[in-house]
Formats: sequence, C-alpha cells, structure tokens
Amino acid sequence: MCNSFNKKFLDEAAKHWSSSEEKNQEQVDSFMKEAIDLSLKGVENNDGGPFGCVIVKDGKIIGKGNNRVTSNQDPTAHAEILAIRDACSHLDSHQLDGCVIYTSCEPCPMCLGAIYWARPEKVFFASTREDAAKSGFDDAFIFEQIGLTPGERNIEFRQMGRKEALQAFERWDEKEDKTEY
Repeated sequence: MCNSFNKKFLDEAAKHWSSSEEKNQEQVDSFMKEAIDLSLKGVENNDGGPFGCVIVKDGKIIGKGNNRVTSNQDPTAHAEILAIRDACSHLDSHQLDGCVIYTSCEPCPMCLGAIYWARPEKVFFASTREDAAKSGFDDAFIFEQIGLTPGERNIEFRQMGRKEALQAFERWDEKEDKTEY
C-alpha cells in the first residue's frame, strides 16, 4: 500500500512538473517571439538594424526596444540599450533586479556592458554574432579591441588630466549620502 501511494504521488508530481515546465517554456518562447517581432518591425520601419529586445519581470514585459541607430542618428540606440532604458524607467531603478532579457541576437560589446551594469537575472538570445556578421553587423573587431591596452588600439587613446580627474573619485569615496551601484 505504501508503494502504490508513493507511485501515485510521484506520478502526480511528474505530471505537475512536466506541465509547469511546458507552461514556462511557452512563456519563454512567447517573449522571444516578441523580441524577434520587434527586430522585424525595425527592418520594416527602416529604423536601424534587425534587432529587437524585451525585458520581463514577474512574467510581464516592462521594457521594449528595437534598433534605432539610423532613425535616431544615435550609434548607442541598440535594441538592448533602448529596452534597458525603458525597463529602468518603468521600475524607477538603475538596475534590473529579478528581470530577464530576451534579445533577437547575441549582444554586441556595448550592449553586453550595459547588460552587466544593469544586472538582470538572465539573458536569452536567438541569433549569434556570427549570424549578424553575415549581414554586415560584424563586431568581432570591437571584441578584439577591448582586450588591448589603450596604446595598442586602432583608435588613438591618450591619457591626460589624471591628477585632476582623481578628485571626483576622492569626493565620491568621502560622500556619505551616495547611491552605490
């Protein structure tokens, strides 16, 4: 009798677990579809590039963006950046605690940096940076440049005014009412 009870309990638990996983996967698929739809919208509207992004918290979309680099004349108007700005504004916070990002393509170096600063819980992406490169969106060069010292980079970087600039860090360190991040 104990064995039949355990088997019945385990069977019911497995059904529930499977059902819960399927429902969760449907939701994940739905959010990714929304990000991909935004990428297609951007292409149709001639906004910029074929990239879309949504940010989700507690099962609800709180931020959206599609690439608007050319329409906004802004090289930072990538889908992820715009979605992060939208979500942070919605949350009235500079961080995305408990949020999940769904983006139609693997993030570029700039967006990757912004994602790490925003600190979401997870990121799902659809196409790869290699897929993007095939359509002319090749950021391999930027990924390579990041690993170089300033003196080795293709764009000239020169340091100056360090002593004066350090004053801002000193004042930050002394500030008692700062908002840390």
